[in-house]
Amino acid sequence: MKLFSWLYARVLDWSRHRHAPRYLAGLSFAESSFFPIPPDVMLAPMTLANPAKAWNLASLTTIASVLGGLLGYLIGMFAFELIEPLLKDAGYYPKYIQVRGWFDEWGFWAIFLAGFSPIPYKLFTISAGVISMALLPFILASAIGRGARFFMVAGLMAWGGERMEATLHKYVDRIGWAMVVVLGLTIAGVKLYG
Repeated sequence: MKLFSWLYARVLDWSRHRHAPRYLAGLSFAESSFFPIPPDVMLAPMTLANPAKAWNLASLTTIASVLGGLLGYLIGMFAFELIEPLLKDAGYYPKYIQVRGWFDEWGFWAIFLAGFSPIPYKLFTISAGVISMALLPFILASAIGRGARFFMVAGLMAWGGERMEATLHKYVDRIGWAMVVVLGLTIAGVKLYG
């Protein structure tokens, strides 16, 4: 079934839309504080569609992500009691506890490394607000960590260009179904052993 290649083609079409940078900024902002989908899913195809704008797109993604991180910080600082049940219901609470432990152990470096962690970035931003991390180090670590990730994604896509796009299009269905299997096995494992 060619479900993922169809979706991939649609995302590439959307990435060429004249309002795509606004959508990318909105997604980047939202993902840093409450939305579950990472901006990489838009940044990568947008960069493939227009490699000459790779650094502009990475900058836009980084700035919007840091601003969204500030919203996450404020949520953690002023409204954690309201969202704590949502973290539990969504299954994020154990990861939140893990992130809190990382802050206790590494402080500034926890936010810096969050840019590359598989743990959703919003948990780091909210946790930083809960513990009232100093704002300037939070912003600096967010900008460096998130920027490194987004510039790496944009750089790889720009470097790969049409060749990368063709390879991704060729294997996107296999990759997509493999991710579904991995996700299913992970969920089954957590329910069985968790």
